[in-house]
Parts: sequence; C-alpha cells; structure tokens
Amino acid sequence: MTPGNPVSHRHRIGLTRREYLQIGYSGLLGLGASQLAEAAARTRPGRGRAKSIILVFLTGGPSHIDTFDPKPDSPAEIRGDFTTIPTAIPGVRFSEHLPGFAKRMNQFALVRSMSHKNASHLPGTHWMMTGTPMPGIPISQGIDKIRSRNDWPCYGAGIDYHFPRTDGIPNAVHLPTYLIEGPLLWPGQYAGCMGARHDPWQIRDDPNNPNFRIENLSPPEGFALERLGRRRSLLDAVNEQQDRLSNLAETQPLSDTQKNAFALLTASKFTHAFRVDQEPAQLRDRYGRHMFGQSLLLARRLVESGVRMVQANMGIVQTWDTHVNNWVVLRDRLLPAVDKGVSALMDDLKDRGMLDDTLVIVTGEFGRTPKISTLAGQTLPGRDHWCEAFSSLFAGAGVQGGQVIGSTDASGAYVTADQFTAMDLGATVYDSLGIRPDSEFIDQAGRPLVLNHGQVIEPLYSGRGSI
Repeated sequence: MTPGNPVSHRHRIGLTRREYLQIGYSGLLGLGASQLAEAAARTRPGRGRAKSIILVFLTGGPSHIDTFDPKPDSPAEIRGDFTTIPTAIPGVRFSEHLPGFAKRMNQFALVRSMSHKNASHLPGTHWMMTGTPMPGIPISQGIDKIRSRNDWPCYGAGIDYHFPRTDGIPNAVHLPTYLIEGPLLWPGQYAGCMGARHDPWQIRDDPNNPNFRIENLSPPEGFALERLGRRRSLLDAVNEQQDRLSNLAETQPLSDTQKNAFALLTASKFTHAFRVDQEPAQLRDRYGRHMFGQSLLLARRLVESGVRMVQANMGIVQTWDTHVNNWVVLRDRLLPAVDKGVSALMDDLKDRGMLDDTLVIVTGEFGRTPKISTLAGQTLPGRDHWCEAFSSLFAGAGVQGGQVIGSTDASGAYVTADQFTAMDLGATVYDSLGIRPDSEFIDQAGRPLVLNHGQVIEPLYSGRGSI
C-alpha cells in the first residue's frame, strides 16, 4: 500500500466500538471523551514511554563521515581533515570536534544506517519531518516542490490530531527558524493535507536575542491578564445572545477562535516558557549564548510547560549544506555550537528528571558524499548531498543508550547492516507517544489515510545494536 492511499475506515486512534461505548458511559463519571481517547492511545503496545519529543534538526544535511560515522582508515579523499576521538563506549569513535556527544554516548543510541531515496533538500526534509515521501512526485526525483496543503502532515500535526487539547498549550512548536529561501518554502513544516488547524506554532525569533519575546503571545502593553479575564466575562455575556444568530455559519468559527485565543493568552505556564531570560546565567552559558544553544534551552522550557513536540532547527534552510569549505565551517561554527547545546540539553533533562519521558532525536535530512568534491570555480573542497546512508541519534524515553545500530561500508557510502528509513523514523516518533503508526486520519477532502507506513526502530528499545 503506498502512502496516501485511502483505506477501510478505522477509528483514528484504534478504538473499538466497545471502547467508544465505554467512553460514552464514562461521561457519567465526569471523564471527557478526549481524556479517555488519549489514555486509550497511550496504552497501546509501545516501545517507548515518551510524554514529549525534542527533534534537533540539522538543517541542510550534516556530513555523517565528519561527525558520527568517521572513516579514519579510509583514503584522505574520503576520510577528510578531522581526526577522531574515543567515546564513552569502547570501540566507538566520533569526530574530534564532538567531545560533548562522545562523553555522553552512553545515553545515546546511534543509528548509522539511516537511508532514503531523495537527495534534494525540499523532498528530503519533507521525508524526515513527516516520515513519508512527498505526495505527487517520484520518490527519488529531486524536484524542489514547495510547501502545499497536499503535503503529508508533520509529526507535530499528527500528534495534535490524535491528542486534541483545549488547555491553551499547543501540541507542537517549531523554532527558531522558518525554513524558507527566496521563493522556496520548505515542505514538511506544517499539517499539510490534515488541515491548518493542526499546524504547529512557528517561532521565528532568535532566543539568544536580548530582546527576545513572542509578540503574539503577549497581551498589549498595559493590558493585564486580569483585565483580559474581565473582558472575557463581558464577551461571554454577549455570546449568550448568539443563539439568535445560529443560522449564520460564520458565527461558530469566530466563537472557536475567540475561545482559543483567550485560552492561549491565559495559559501562563506556556507563555512563561518563553522567558529564557529568567534562567540562571550559568545554565544559559552551559547551553551556549548563541541561537543553537538558547533554542535548545527554550525547547526544554516548552516541553516542561506541556508542549508535546518541539522541533529546534539548527540553522536556516541550508546551514549544514557544506558543498564548499566543509571542514572550516564545521570546525569553527557548527560542530562546537551544537555539541555544547545538545550536551547541556541532555544534562539539563537528566538533572530535572525529564529524560525518562522525553525522546531526543538529532538528525538532518540526509548526509554528505563520501568522496570530497570541489564545485566548479571553487577552491575550498566540501561534500555534496548523500541520502543512501547517514546517521541519527536517539536518547531518552526508554531508548537503550550506549549502542550503535547498523553500519555503513568502509567509505560511508552504503548501509551494510540494519537499514532504517525515514518512514521508520516516523513510526518510532508516533509509537513513542503511544500512537499507532498505522492509525488513520481524515484529510481535508474527507479521505481516510494511513498516518505512517514504517516500522518502529526496535533495537532502540531492545538494546540489540551491533555495539
């Protein structure tokens, strides 16, 4: 069955008719259907025990050979300029510029055998951020098809569909960059065919900016939340008269929008999460006083406030797209920042007792070519796009750390054991939260579609990695 094909109807979270009858009966006991639906979804067999997910997305595709899958015994045109260092796991080595990851390797499961079939940024990103190839184009064809409502829903949208909430806290937040370059608007950032109501919140400001604040989450200056509450009471009184206007279809959407806006503005726990300036200076320094570090600190604060899915983009659309000057860019700018930021995130989650139920994923849309290349007219060598093999890291929420899953050949070009795909990444994301990957959703056109066609990366939880 190909992704996006209609299937016979199933309840969207796998509930049977009997379970729905139980939900109806339980209403008499004061339990809401949405609460029980979520409980039913979370009690489905699942390998993980996540309450939330932080996806650290290395935008543009980092070199796996120069980071987590080095090839020190290969020829120089493959090995590159970096040496390697040992990690906390004997026999496992990382790039010399990732000492924080190396020290914490006992917390990570490293999958060196990720793979998919599209080495173009836009479709590759869509695949990794949704767990499904872009609908409407051949899987391996590098067409830069921009975002549309025909795209597959991102993970945050799928989570929001299955776990609807009305507490004013969004299920998903993407930060701090909006993936767009000129006319190219990256697909995979939104709910796609699932509909705009499930779009994640997009934060487009740098948390490292001293003036960082989210304008649309703050009441106007001088407008206290207490005053907002009084305004709501007045509005509720006016809305009691809306029965007279019930024949106007546009009145109900307006009412829903008003309720959601008030709920969001009064969700003080969520709005407080954006006050990264209230964190101790020493902790902020540990994350790094840069966009990468402070974005990861904000991700932790958002998860702590109740957000289920946070995607922290490490850069703009092609930050890790090192066709030129690969080793200088990685050494001087990218690797130290992400190494420091993720290391602080792991320590912070552990210190707060949050790592047991927070799944952390570090990945890009693909890797880089094993053989060093030099673009026409350029003198500084780099690596080009490569989707046949690359690395992703997982930690927390039941993941068995200290293992390497899968392997690549001597040049890092092709997977030699335990190949996993972007669809399997998607299945793992959903399963970790108790959502059946093969559950269905109803798209905007009213079609029942299967959410994900992958398989959970089972060794993450069984600990049967190769190392």
